[in-house]
Amino acid sequence: MKYWRGYLTAAILAAVTWALSEFCKTHTVLVDMIYPYFSRLIQTTLADWSGSVSFCLWQVLVVLLGVIVIASVVLMIIFKWNFFQWLGWVLAGGTLLFTLHTGMYGLNNYAGPLADDIRLSVADGSYSVTELSNATTYFRDKANELSLQIPRDSDGKPDYPTFREMAEAAGEGYQTLTYEYSFPVFAGSTVPVKELGWADMYTSMGIAGITMPITGEAAVNPNIPVVSIPFTMCHEMAHRMCISMERDANLAAFLSCRVHSDPVFQYSGYFMAFRYCYNALISVGTTAADNAASNIYAGINDTLMSDLNDYKAFYAANMDDNASDLANSVNDTYIKVSGDESGTKSYSEVCDLLVSWHIQEIYLPEHQEEEEQFDPLDKNQVDLGG
Repeated sequence: MKYWRGYLTAAILAAVTWALSEFCKTHTVLVDMIYPYFSRLIQTTLADWSGSVSFCLWQVLVVLLGVIVIASVVLMIIFKWNFFQWLGWVLAGGTLLFTLHTGMYGLNNYAGPLADDIRLSVADGSYSVTELSNATTYFRDKANELSLQIPRDSDGKPDYPTFREMAEAAGEGYQTLTYEYSFPVFAGSTVPVKELGWADMYTSMGIAGITMPITGEAAVNPNIPVVSIPFTMCHEMAHRMCISMERDANLAAFLSCRVHSDPVFQYSGYFMAFRYCYNALISVGTTAADNAASNIYAGINDTLMSDLNDYKAFYAANMDDNASDLANSVNDTYIKVSGDESGTKSYSEVCDLLVSWHIQEIYLPEHQEEEEQFDPLDKNQVDLGG
């Protein structure tokens, strides 16, 4: 029986995690009322604690865990421990970490969508090509305008502040959304995000940032194109605010960048929003969509075009196909296990939210006709003929 204790422990933990997830899946209203506030309090407390050091504590813990596993293998060989028993306890340890992750953070996937919290009516992919084209044009025009306002070096490349300076400033947009726009969903920790260690490895995998709920740390790869760093900082900060769905974190990042006082953040938000919507437009595949995409592409100014080309060239030159496929597969599995059936596709699903936001916040207010005043003597409004 002693050889099975590790496996039994792992099975019990897995059963508890599964039962908790199933309960939350069928009681989403209850989860949305209580859990995000509980989870956000934990993440804020952990962020304040882990923020006392500049490096990622979770990466240190990963190294220590690896050392412990290797040491246990050596001891197993020396003392001739039973391999089957050892493997059971390793499995139990891994299951315990996943159970803790689920309890502290993972159940946010079963809370309500961000759109409900910010009173956004979502089209859910039912928008027309015209609506998608209008939104893409809007984001292009804003990106065109802002591309000329950010600091640049003598070669015309973005000359942004240091990573630390941007990290210190990244929380401003969320504070504006919380206190000026009255969106309490953004009232989480704005402790500066950290530089992601082992950056070259993560770059080869195409990973821009990671948020680790176990330690409350949000980290961004400092090697990614600088134009996308402010947006990515806000994206990872949104995760730490317990906005767990990738599409929602992308929308939160855009909204935060949009209301930020610094054009560097504004440009990053509109730059990424334009990329998401333009990629969605060219993927439609109809003649109308192709024509709209061509017209939009023709309207990109030289400065924005240079940044778009540099962004694309960076990932083409630095990503390893095998490493990125492996990372994508792991991330896809994690997202699906956590409750989002879309997997990694959920990143690009932010386009639905961006188009809906554009319709509600930009298009309709601009095209809404002034309400006509009633005039009892106007024959067009009242039949004056008796």
